[in-house]
Order: sequence, then structure tokens, then C-alpha cells
Amino acid sequence: MKSICDMKPIELAGWVYSHLSRKGIMVTLSGGAVVAFYSEGQYVSKDLDFVNMYFATRKKIRAAMEEIEFLEDGRHFVHPETKLFIEFPPGPLSVGNQIVSDCIMVSSQSGSVRILTPADCVKDRLAAFYYWNDHQCLIQAQMVCKNQNVDIGEIEDWSKKEGKTALFLEIKSRLK
Repeated sequence: MKSICDMKPIELAGWVYSHLSRKGIMVTLSGGAVVAFYSEGQYVSKDLDFVNMYFATRKKIRAAMEEIEFLEDGRHFVHPETKLFIEFPPGPLSVGNQIVSDCIMVSSQSGSVRILTPADCVKDRLAAFYYWNDHQCLIQAQMVCKNQNVDIGEIEDWSKKEGKTALFLEIKSRLK
């Protein structure tokens, strides 16, 4: 196994995910780390957000993370060999008001990890833009669209269901 300090974020995510899976803790990588993966490094995330899919207890997560030397520090888990910290937002896995059911597995040298699809990654970022006026997340959505084959029609349909058609139409050209 590669040293933790030498792992790329997706490798660290795969290693942690594989360990958690063996412990019966099902998670999905979301947030900025997925943006970093799909933007091919244009965006750099400082954390790994693993959505707790089946409501594993914090005690169970803590015990599993301690086995791989990640220690709880407030709501985060930290390891002395990496600057990346890990969070476990509660489920259900959703983008805006839509529950996410389709994800993909990404393989790395350190293990595989379940992550959002490119389209759901864009929706996740746009939800932050739509609901919290987070312009950085709009830029992140653009990065993903630039580097991945994202169905803009799917994004438009989702935006309509979120009640954000007018706002989507304002930004649509920026996502192509």
C-alpha cells in the first residue's frame, strides 16, 4: 500500500471507503472532492465528504476511523500524514430535493470508492448556488461541465423540479 502522505485524494478516498465497507459502513463521496476528481484537478478540495448512507452511528464510524489512525477532531477526522480531513454528512444522499440513487464506482491503486455521477455532482454544486447564493459552487459546476460529458437537459429538468428554472436559464450558457 502507498503511504497516506503520497496518496492522491481519490486514492485516499478509495482506501478509506474500502476500509469502511469492510466494517459495514456504507458511504458515498460527494462535495468538493468529487468536483476535484471530475475537473481533473482544476479544483482542489481540502476534505473528503462521505455521506453516511445508512445512518451508521458516530460511535461505529469513530471506531472504524481510529483503526486507520484517523482521529476525531470536532466534526472532522484528521490523520497526521495528510492535510485532507474527512467529514460524514448525514444521509440521505440528495442533490437539492432529489434523492440520489445512481452513483458510480471509481477505482484507484488504493481501493474503489462510490461517488456521485458527473451530472449529480453538477446538481450538488448548483444546489449550493441556488439556495445559498454560493458563486464558488457555480464555478465548480462549470469546471465539471467543461471536463465531463454532462447532459445539460438533465440539469435543466432537475432545476425545474427545484423551482429554479429562471435562475438556470440565466446560467445555462456558462455550463456548456
